[in-house]
This record gives sequence, C-alpha cells and structure tokens, in this order.
Amino acid sequence: MNGATRFAGVSPTTLADILGREQVMDIGIRPLWPSPRVAGPAFTVRCPPGDNLMLHAAIHRAEPGSVIVVESGDVDYALAGGNVCAVAQRRGIAAFVVDGVIRDLAEVREMGFPVFARGVIPIPGTKTAVEPLGAPVRCGGVLVSAGDVVVADEEGIVVTPAARQQQVLFDALAKAAKEAGESLDDWEAAHRARIDGTLAEHGFAP
Repeated sequence: MNGATRFAGVSPTTLADILGREQVMDIGIRPLWPSPRVAGPAFTVRCPPGDNLMLHAAIHRAEPGSVIVVESGDVDYALAGGNVCAVAQRRGIAAFVVDGVIRDLAEVREMGFPVFARGVIPIPGTKTAVEPLGAPVRCGGVLVSAGDVVVADEEGIVVTPAARQQQVLFDALAKAAKEAGESLDDWEAAHRARIDGTLAEHGFAP
C-alpha cells in the first residue's frame, strides 16, 4: 500500500489540525453528491475561463488512483460532464477536485464518481486553449503541485505537500490512534482544564 493510499484512513479534520489553514481548500469546493472519502496523488490541470480542453486531455494521461485537481478561470461554463467522468472512472481516476463547475450531475451521481466542485451548470466550455499539464495550480485557495496528496470528503479537502508526505502521515496516524483510545470523560476533563486555564490567564472570573 503506497503512502497516498494510506491517507484514505485519515480524516481531513485530523490532517487540517497538523497542516494548518493554508493547506485546506475553501468551503466553496464541496462534494456534489455524498461520495466516500478519496485520497490520492494530485494530477494538476489548468483551464482558462470558459475552456476545458486540458481536463479532457488529462483523463487520458493521469495514472490510475490520481485525483485530478483543476484550476479554472470561471464558474460560468462546465469543465466536464457525464461522459468525461465515466471515462475517468473507467481509467481508474479516483476523483475530480475542480475550482469550477461541471454538468450532468445526475449521471455522475448514478455512476458513483466522486466530484468536488463549486457547483453545477448545464453550459459546456470550449476546447481550444492548450496549457501544460502537471504545473502547480491554485485550487480552492491552496497551491497544489503534481504528486501532492489530496484527501477529500464531506469534512473538506486537505492537500499534503509531497515532500512532507511521510511525516504528515506518521503524525496523523499517531494523532488518530491517540484520540481513538481516549474516552469522552478523559477528553472532557482535559478540555475543561485547558479552557479554564486560558480563561484564568486572561482574568476571567467565574
């Protein structure tokens, strides 16, 4: 099992606690249907406003298990539809995470292909603008490079830089194990002590 696959066992909440705000995409990018958690290496794509050529090219070039991450210039034209998602799914692509919109949501939901995006619009974009694949992109406010690990579910989307992958995974699994072994009573006691201590430091009188 490779590192990116092992990230599927870690929630975005745990990763966000470790990585901080700058690695968490904004709330506008959300699951378009209640899909399961996905995790995989980013395959990065840039599409200028109104054009989707490079996403359509990417589905034939990304490795199985990849999460295709798209920087888009607008929310007025769909980046992909049902057939594009179907081909991506058939090729083993784990998910789309797009800073833009798609169409044919009913088809995408029925086939069970995970898409995280800003919404849905029925108007397709053009296919004329050639951009490099694999270049760094900005998606949901996060700078994403090819090979970074993307973890996405209903809690949010977190990007782990490739260079930090092993340490972040180690820290996240350790944190999750510790929390799993802690009872609610223990957590409550520690939490109250911490909050009361902070209040006292700031002169709060009960």
